[in-house]
Amino acid sequence: MKTNECITTRRSIRKFKPDSIDHSLLESLISITSYSPSWKNSQITRYIAIEDSSILDKIIHDYTPEFNSNIIKQAPMLIALTFVKGRCGFERDGSFTTKKGDRWQMFDAGIACQTFCLAAHEAGLGTVIMGIWDEDGITELLNIPEDQELAALIAIGYPDIDPAAPKRKSVEELLTFIS
Repeated sequence: MKTNECITTRRSIRKFKPDSIDHSLLESLISITSYSPSWKNSQITRYIAIEDSSILDKIIHDYTPEFNSNIIKQAPMLIALTFVKGRCGFERDGSFTTKKGDRWQMFDAGIACQTFCLAAHEAGLGTVIMGIWDEDGITELLNIPEDQELAALIAIGYPDIDPAAPKRKSVEELLTFIS
């Protein structure tokens, strides 16, 4: 699949087939995603693949709103995307390099998140990135180390729907030239 086709045909998938995802396929997606650019090549993004039904049930019932729970209920796997804190946007002495302070780490996590979703799409998998959940509850449930922070949850599986592309804004609305 060409890059343009991958970008223009990727959709947020909210309905999945029950088929499990082979671990070697997920490992290949993470390997590809490791090439995502990051601040000074800090490579702060980490991935937790959740297949355990008891943990998924706890996330569904205790830590996510209904609209996300309904997605997670029928996804064969949930990815918790985390990042290592305090490395991105900082100098070695701990000072911030830009006015963005420590917010740059979410930028790098976002790049990795989208790269993962595009790689999954190319491999025939569907994904949806979710950002509304109980961060403290899920962090504790998954035993996320203190030096990491939860950035996103990604439901992943084989799509059971083929949604049409939503309307896109025009280039004229999105692009400004300063000459």
